Amino acid sequence: MPLGDEPARADRSLDENARRRRADELLIQAAEGSLTTEFYSPIPPGYRRGRTKYVAVLGTVMSGLGKGIFAASAAKLLKDKGLVVAPIKMEGYLNIDSGTLNPYRHGEVFVLDDGTECDMDLGTYERLLAQNLSRRNFTTSGQIFSEVLERERLGDYLGRDVQMIPHVTGEVKRKLRELAMDGDGSGRPADVVFVEVGGTVGDYENGFYIEALRELAFEEGPRSVCFVALTYVIEAKVLGEQKSKAAQLGIQRLMEAGIQPHLIACRCDNPVTGQALQKIAMYSNVPLRRVFSMHDRESIYLIPEEMRRDGLDREILSVLELHDRADMGQEDRERERWRTFVRGLTGEPEHTIRIALAGKYTDLADAYASIDKAIEHCAANLRARIQVERFDTTNLSEARIAQELAEVDAAIVPGGFGTRGVEGKLAVVKHCRTTGLPYLGICLGFQVAVIEFARNVLGIQDAASTEFEPNTKNPLISELPDQKKIEGLGGSMRLGAQDVILNPDSLASFLYAGKSSIRERFRHRYEVDPNYIQQLNDAGLHFTGRHPAQPIMQVLELSQPGHDEQEQGPTHPFFIAAQFHPELTSRPLEPQPLFMGLCAAAIARRVALGPRPGQPETPKEISNTVKRWLRTPRKRTQPA
Repeated sequence: MPLGDEPARADRSLDENARRRRADELLIQAAEGSLTTEFYSPIPPGYRRGRTKYVAVLGTVMSGLGKGIFAASAAKLLKDKGLVVAPIKMEGYLNIDSGTLNPYRHGEVFVLDDGTECDMDLGTYERLLAQNLSRRNFTTSGQIFSEVLERERLGDYLGRDVQMIPHVTGEVKRKLRELAMDGDGSGRPADVVFVEVGGTVGDYENGFYIEALRELAFEEGPRSVCFVALTYVIEAKVLGEQKSKAAQLGIQRLMEAGIQPHLIACRCDNPVTGQALQKIAMYSNVPLRRVFSMHDRESIYLIPEEMRRDGLDREILSVLELHDRADMGQEDRERERWRTFVRGLTGEPEHTIRIALAGKYTDLADAYASIDKAIEHCAANLRARIQVERFDTTNLSEARIAQELAEVDAAIVPGGFGTRGVEGKLAVVKHCRTTGLPYLGICLGFQVAVIEFARNVLGIQDAASTEFEPNTKNPLISELPDQKKIEGLGGSMRLGAQDVILNPDSLASFLYAGKSSIRERFRHRYEVDPNYIQQLNDAGLHFTGRHPAQPIMQVLELSQPGHDEQEQGPTHPFFIAAQFHPELTSRPLEPQPLFMGLCAAAIARRVALGPRPGQPETPKEISNTVKRWLRTPRKRTQPA
């Protein structure tokens, strides 16, 4: 045996001896201590009981009531007062994350900065709190069970039969306390952790979460946990009145689990009547002042201010005895900033535009929730009414595309996986490129823009992606070699925040206020094949955003008229696409630049064309707010 192998073998022997000693120690500990206590409630080092408070939001009657919107709105109210808040969504399904869930089953998959693929409610938290979240803010039954089983294999429970109580519930409490220590990621522990339990009280899959919260409230002590029951008041048109019996029975089910709610939020189409609120208060042992109507609003962004008006934030502070931590001066400042946004959202619009959203999940509103919200942020900041027209690309063809898109002012082709609807997306791209209709491509929308340009400008008729045609001779889009080495579904995905280097003097750089580097979130597997980049660029499709070190193209655009005297290829008023997902980072008070550019270009187009038949006159002048997002053509250099 070569001499060089001796140290490695010695190291392995030491490792094996260490493992045996550790196993012996665990067996001794198990023999001596495993029967001394039934308690198992892990406490992270440095954790102080009672320092962090918890608000647990639980749903009754049925799912889909908006627990995430309620929890995010309440958390915003406390954050506005200067408190450090940290939300967490606890899902009952056995998937490790949301990455493989079909949008038709569970809405869009939201991606966090650290690459966590999670529930769309995390997007609601990020937008309302203006706060980036991480894997600590999301968990599933699959994660919890996996961690318990891993600990069991490592010997952490030696001598004990591992059970749902106390070990699984103990793991839930560990996660909540670790999040309390981590806080908002700024180094400060959380004043309040908001816990949203997915599903409905009475579901088998979330029962252990509810039990863990009951245990947490007992262990943390009085005034440490505020339980909120979100319920549903039925308003059947045939009856002509609101019925609260289902809500009463749902709350009763929660009380049977050992939890007495402190607040009750009643969902309904219309404001809940005083009579219904009184019945719910009486049957749930909750004071009437803590039973709130959470009826439908025009926008979720109106909810925080209406919650504040009803005094919900003060009741939470009272339950948790947190009034002394509130900074009322900061609240006034934050409140005025939010009011400015809301005024833009609800005020009389200066412009009305229509944007086509051309994807294959258009039947389900939640499939493109983040795109809808990004557009709503633009509408408020640009003082515009933006109507989103959804087009199922499965049913779109090049022969009908001009007719289908005749009434829109811009188009978005979003991300997606699989071959269905791709030809329809290619038809949308071609129509936008050849007619001057403003275009924004996202992820797959970036890739089909490359394929369309290659087919119809470069003349590569069989240009394709290996995702759709694995054996294509011209793979304009393919999986890069380094990615192909990674095994497993989802393993080769580029996930989370990545740096993007922008070309100076590009449309992308202009929209990002002249920045040379930005950070955006990705969720994709396929890239532009480097072998075609120069050919595409020479023909006029410019890659103006790239990976800092690798030949990975991340932003493309067509030159705008009057901005490049040397341009020999096609020009376009606004044609840009990104491999990343810009919608994931849009915030109400900080709208996403690519979306703002698209909406401003659509407004400029509509002003130039004039109002549609039957619509009121629109301003002939574009406001300065809109002009900020429109590039002024350069003055041409006069020949000597």
